[in-house]
This record gives sequence, C-alpha cells and structure tokens, in this order.
Amino acid sequence: MNRILIPVDFSENADRALAAAKIIADKETTSLLILHAYQPYIADTTTLQGNVLPGVGSPDFYSVTAELEHEFENRLNEYAQTLKDEGYLASTIWAVGGVQSAVEEAVKEHNPDLIIMGRTGTGGFLDKLIGSSATSIALHSPCPVMIIPPQVTPKKFSRVVYATQFEYEERDILREVFVLMNHLGAKLQLLKVSADTQPDIQPDNQFISEIKSEFTIANEDIVIRKARYVIDGIEQYCDEVQADLLIMSSRERSFIEEFLINPSVTKKLVIDTHVPLLVFHLK
Repeated sequence: MNRILIPVDFSENADRALAAAKIIADKETTSLLILHAYQPYIADTTTLQGNVLPGVGSPDFYSVTAELEHEFENRLNEYAQTLKDEGYLASTIWAVGGVQSAVEEAVKEHNPDLIIMGRTGTGGFLDKLIGSSATSIALHSPCPVMIIPPQVTPKKFSRVVYATQFEYEERDILREVFVLMNHLGAKLQLLKVSADTQPDIQPDNQFISEIKSEFTIANEDIVIRKARYVIDGIEQYCDEVQADLLIMSSRERSFIEEFLINPSVTKKLVIDTHVPLLVFHLK
C-alpha cells in the first residue's frame, strides 16, 4: 500500500484514524497523507466593534482569522512531525472549505490506496455530515475507505470478517482483501447473514465454489447465519468472534433500490457500526 489519506479534525477521532493507519502502513514504503479541511472563521455580521466578537472587515477580525488559520496549520504539521519521529513517511495536505471537496481533490491529485476516517457518536467530524458528504466519501470513493467508530482505538487487525451476500461477483475485491490479510497476518472469515428483508437471488454454492477455486479458505471460515435483520446478524457475529475489522463491498444502486426496496446495509453500518469498517467498491 503506497499512500493512505487520513482527514483529521484534531479530535480523538483523528487519533483513532491515525492509529489504524499506523497498523496498516509499511514504514518503508507507505506515505501517510494527513489532510485538514480548514473552515474559515465566519463572524456574526450583526456584531459591531467593541462587542465580544470583532466586526467583519475590522482589523481585529482579520487578526482573529489569521491566528486561527495559523494555529490549525501548526497542529497539522505537528501531526505529521509526530509520525515522522515514529519512523513513518508523512506529509500534510492543507485545504480550505468542505471536507468532501477537499477529500475529492486530494484523491484526484494523490491517488491514495486507502482513506481512513474517524467517526464519533456526538455530532463530530463524520456525524455532522452523515447522509451527505462523509457518507458519500465512504460509499462512492474510487478507493477503499475505512471508518473508525468512537468505541475503539485500533491496536491490531488480526480477526477480520468479510460480510457478503454471495449475490455479486466480488473476486476482484477479495484479491485485494487477501493481499491486505497477508500483510496484516490476519485471519479472514466470510459471513453471509440471511434475512427476510434481504434478497436472495443467486445460489450461494456457485459463488462459494468460485471463491474456493481461487483462494485458500477453509470450510469453517465460510459462515452462513440466519437473523431477523442483516445488520443485527453481522454485528452479533462480529461480537461473537471478537472481530477487529469488518469488511464490506458497496455497489452503485438505483434510486428504487436505495430508497424504496432495499436500503443499503453498508450505508447503515457506516453510520452505526461499533466495529472498524472497511468499505470496498464494486466496479
């Protein structure tokens, strides 16, 4: 893995994302790209000089905005320097504006192999944007995206669950997954959760046979469970085996699929999962 992009907001969420990046990165070959999307200070236009906040256009206003920007730039540089001191290859990306546009521009310019983002349950970095930019990054980025929930600070990824429905061709993604598992020295299990709310069109045996013909995976590491809801079944199994990482694939969906018939399980897990989630994207 050559480049990992980590958007940070200088919170504990960023620390969790960086912890995950350090697990995956190779110190000799992986560049950690630390991105901050700076939101310029917007003063209350009704506030006049002499009150609590400086008025727009006043010297005090420009002083405040310059100081804030300088402070955030310094904090971004400190993140990168700490990683360098630990032996990692690290550089910074400074952007002004929204997170989604900053990430999209960084992806175009730097072509990362992976994006890692922290998530919080208290209205922070990812949650402020749920349903819009951050969810879009997780589900539609051209490269895989890892979401780190607030419940965990990753220390290792040794027990990994790949959740699948055995409905779509996923061997291209599985090739990438097995390369990552070898790098991490992790054990991988394939999990299918059957539920009345989830379509079951293609016979599972066909996909399982194709997977076993290409990849070395034991019968006991292909698990099929029944649950009332797919998400509940996935999370229950992850808890049962104490999974360090959950992997899923996302595909482009029609409007009817997305909003009327079968809302995306992956999208719901991006928002709610308490296990680190790595999302690959089906072409």
